[in-house]
Amino acid sequence: MDLFRKRLISGVTGGRKATSLLRAGLFAAAIALPACAFLALPSITAAAKDAAVKGADAPIVGAPKRLRLLTTQQYINTIQYFFGPDIKIDVKFSPLARTDGLLVSGSSIAGVSDAQIEIYQKVANIVSTQVLAPERRETLIPCKPKNDKAADNACAAKFLGDVSGYLYRAPLSKDRLANLVSDAGKAADQLKDFYAGLQLTLEGVLMSPNVLFVAETEEADPKRPGQMRLDGYSLASRLSLFLWNAAPDATLRQAAAKGQLDNEKTRAKIVDMMLASPRLEAGVRSFFDDMFGFDDFETLAKDAMAYPYFLGEAAGDAREQTLRTVVDQLLTKNRDYRDLYTTRETFISPALAIIYGVPTTPGWRAIEFPPESHRTGILTQVSFLALHSHPGRSSATLRGKALRELLLCQKVPPPPANVDFSIVNNPNSDYKTARDRLTAHRANPVCAGCHKITDPMGLALENFDGAGQYRTEEKGTPIDPTGSLDGKDFANVDGLTVALRDNTSLPTCLVRRAFSYSTGGSLPLTAEPALVELNKSFAAEGYRLRGLLKAIALNPAFSAVAEPAPKKAAPEKSASVQPTKVVAANP
Repeated sequence: MDLFRKRLISGVTGGRKATSLLRAGLFAAAIALPACAFLALPSITAAAKDAAVKGADAPIVGAPKRLRLLTTQQYINTIQYFFGPDIKIDVKFSPLARTDGLLVSGSSIAGVSDAQIEIYQKVANIVSTQVLAPERRETLIPCKPKNDKAADNACAAKFLGDVSGYLYRAPLSKDRLANLVSDAGKAADQLKDFYAGLQLTLEGVLMSPNVLFVAETEEADPKRPGQMRLDGYSLASRLSLFLWNAAPDATLRQAAAKGQLDNEKTRAKIVDMMLASPRLEAGVRSFFDDMFGFDDFETLAKDAMAYPYFLGEAAGDAREQTLRTVVDQLLTKNRDYRDLYTTRETFISPALAIIYGVPTTPGWRAIEFPPESHRTGILTQVSFLALHSHPGRSSATLRGKALRELLLCQKVPPPPANVDFSIVNNPNSDYKTARDRLTAHRANPVCAGCHKITDPMGLALENFDGAGQYRTEEKGTPIDPTGSLDGKDFANVDGLTVALRDNTSLPTCLVRRAFSYSTGGSLPLTAEPALVELNKSFAAEGYRLRGLLKAIALNPAFSAVAEPAPKKAAPEKSASVQPTKVVAANP
């Protein structure tokens, strides 16, 4: 916290008229989170874990309250939903650590680096400059100052009250708002410009930890004596970040203020409203982008000699294709989630048309692949095939590993140290196909175990090269695409996609990922009963995504707070709660 405060209150952006002293006062006033909030939240105790396993009366079905950083897209959505989509924000915050399959879970154990603070300051300046630009003042400022060259506390209070309440995701106290208005007035008088004063104050607000961090707070749950739940504003934020990937709007915050989110029927109506909003698409895209590990596209590179048709736009378009398919199938057409892995319906761009071998037309267009194309479901889309391959060749192992870990929530052990990969890595090997090379590699007993759970599925995708283009041969030798998945044998990729669709772990993995994503962090063992209930409701609803999202948002575990087990008179050392160290994101 000391570093964060020091960095926030130091220096003046180049070209600004304000003094360092004035800026320091504004930024210091913007910081309201207690220093202790920057410690990682305690992990669930051993006693609570043991109680959950034994089915004792002590289990708590909720997740811990979170302290997490806004992601880049959450920040952008939050700004643009309030100030307008024409506010340009070209920024990428420091990457988060993927935890339990999700980047969002890593946001709850992230710290702030020196370089990231500089980025926050730069972005705050860019946003505030655009918001207070002359061409936007009449639409974004709800009033006009009596004199635009001097302070106007009444007008400043109207603007800052609305803006700060939204950005902080909770109303400001009268004293806190009065301090902001006073700071804006001092800046306006010093700079002889009312709007410059507002701009400088808004910049300070945008850099506040109250904006950049989501710090959930709890309260006693009157329906469950001795248990805790999120307070109204924290619940509103959790709902909005889950479904809309942005801060809660005025309707949600008003519902929180009136206690309406604590009423089951009222919350159900509000959730229905959120599910019907156009903003739901942004939330769904963000969740699947995270679940599918699409952040790896930002560093994806292909050998131009091996894949000359994988043009510059192909990587970004591949990511977009799959997300468009998800939205079309699961939201627009309300299809069964499992059908996402067998559908032939999708969208293609000119850059992707070359890879898919179909006519090129300007812009995006809908397409349905014929059966003979063997393009069935998102496993056969360029996004999955290219992302889980090497720069210059395909990889049955990487594809099988991704299928296991991303889609079935099954962890594949890392390879042992000092494994000899020369057979599979040698492009001039006498083994002509990937199947031949992997068969030889598995002759080593040390390697056989892991490859048995990845290669039988990955080899069924070998009809697609490292960039996702269909082929029937490798080095002049016909490709054998037979394989198996958890006891189900198949002749080719069409059989693989059907076997995956029918695998019971596919929908249960989605439920686990979605619930973890909704709470912003890893799930404790005590959340298992809620997962069982959500899996049942998901199946009963025909595996429809909207039904799952609603079930999660209305489940008592979504708002319940997992607390450590009550202390005993002489607590054992293993049952104590030990806070973990915050892991700083790499710059």
